[in-house]
Amino acid sequence: MSPVAPRPLLDVSAITEHVSQYWRVSVVEVTGSTQLDLLEKAKHSTLKDGDVLLAEYQKSGKGRLDRTFEAAPSTALMLSLYIEPKIEKHEWSFIPLLTGLSVVIALHERNQDTEIKLKWPNDLFVGEKKLGGIIAQAVEKGVVIGIGINVAMNSDQLPVPHATSLLIEGAKHLDRNVLCSEILNTLDELLQRWISGEDLLHLYREKSATLGQDVEIELPGGNRITGLASDFSRAGELILRDGTRVTVGDVIHLR
Repeated sequence: MSPVAPRPLLDVSAITEHVSQYWRVSVVEVTGSTQLDLLEKAKHSTLKDGDVLLAEYQKSGKGRLDRTFEAAPSTALMLSLYIEPKIEKHEWSFIPLLTGLSVVIALHERNQDTEIKLKWPNDLFVGEKKLGGIIAQAVEKGVVIGIGINVAMNSDQLPVPHATSLLIEGAKHLDRNVLCSEILNTLDELLQRWISGEDLLHLYREKSATLGQDVEIELPGGNRITGLASDFSRAGELILRDGTRVTVGDVIHLR
């Protein structure tokens, strides 16, 4: 029998009580996509630095490479946020990696027995199972970042066979309000360190499931390349052993 998860509702007060005033948090019960909602606000110049939107349920959740993110109501942590980094725009390409790093560190703080790694560029994995993912989309003045994490799904609720959730992996802390607060605080801290000039690549390497792996990468347009993942650049590129630098693509770890 599948385990039954406690599912406390998202609570703005419970989240904002533990985050800095930089973040302005809103919660909706149902929306098409928190990511599309913030992108629409950006079009109309009504989006402000530090805006955060969470949803109990998304009808058309948006993931990387035009994929969908699906979850039963109250089983996932689904949020989008907007930042205006005080750093040159050409450096924004590292933000997806920085966000993934922040999420992994934050989740580990609450669930230290659950080892979560990052598949480049920003998918969250436990072993060979996908726990969640991140999308980052630049707009005129900043970046809209979407985060989706499978929190309290049981095995019958998983969107695909190769997915997992914190609940299934035995994590003990599943309160999405607490997890959201931890993620926002960690992201804020790492953003400030990065903007001040600190090189955080060594932290990303430590949490990478891709580094040192033989990989196959499907590039936009359908072409595929293979190689050994040897490093990452400060611009967020995946560097293969033969020197090839990949800026975007879908990675498969080869065994």
